[in-house]
Amino acid sequence: MRLTKVDERKILDFDIENRPLAYWYGDATTGEITAIAWSWVGDKKVHVRALGENTTEDMLSDFVEVFQEADMVTGHYIRMHDLPVLNGALVEHKMRPLPPKLTSDTKLDLVKVKHLAVSQEALGAMLGIEAPKVGMNQVTWREANRLTPDGTCPSCHTQIPGIWS
Repeated sequence: MRLTKVDERKILDFDIENRPLAYWYGDATTGEITAIAWSWVGDKKVHVRALGENTTEDMLSDFVEVFQEADMVTGHYIRMHDLPVLNGALVEHKMRPLPPKLTSDTKLDLVKVKHLAVSQEALGAMLGIEAPKVGMNQVTWREANRLTPDGTCPSCHTQIPGIWS
């Protein structure tokens, strides 16, 4: 099953990655966006902005520009994670928060089921999505969050096999 445009609405699918930045209280931390990726539903091109290649302000500006073009946005857990994290970063960088937008959240809007795995990996397999889920463990997340070449660059990746293929 493939998602397609509905009534010619512009639907933007997106995801962010972020890392802990500083301890706030107890074990709670503040955070920092390390990457934003997006694609229009029906378009195979994926746009990526990553810290180290772009400033935070440039990543945010580029994403806000396409976000404003969308009639609807979709992603996994975007209402409880991605959108609030983006708004926090926008406020921190003295930019306007994102305007209200129609959302479809693949975690929060999924119908309640029983006796069926509903992880992104399981749903992808059920729907016949060909792109594999990249497995990350503690070691690989630490490298990715440090923005090292081995943690962030598929073509450079040699130290930790199995992340990029």
